[in-house]
Amino acid sequence: MTSTTTVNGQIIGQAHYATRAVLESVLARSGITFHQAVALNATADDGGATERDRLTDRMTGTLKVDADTATTAIDTLIASGLLTDTGSRLALTTSGSALQHDIRTGTAEITAGLYADLPAEDLATAGRVLATVTERANAVLAAK
Repeated sequence: MTSTTTVNGQIIGQAHYATRAVLESVLARSGITFHQAVALNATADDGGATERDRLTDRMTGTLKVDADTATTAIDTLIASGLLTDTGSRLALTTSGSALQHDIRTGTAEITAGLYADLPAEDLATAGRVLATVTERANAVLAAK
């Protein structure tokens, strides 16, 4: 007899930690942390340059970390020459852009295999469910 697995916090957590471990294996080769990778990706997503406050807000909002943690990640990227601070904006350096591209490409290759044979309808449903759960959890956090 087979049973149907329903979505719950444990299943979501297991999927998160398993895929996070895969990402960490990619990051281990690059020498940067998860928070730093998120900062590089967010900067790339903003066209390669962004305001420091916008990047900090994005990191605290999506990662649920405090501003000091986000600032430490950003400052480490600047000190490592992967981001540059122009005074009003942070921008990817040439090496930062190359590293971000390598990480995104490496992660995309692995991710493609993870999702390869899953029906598009299932992925769309899972996406809607997870987006709703995230929205509700964010509302609970905002109410505290």
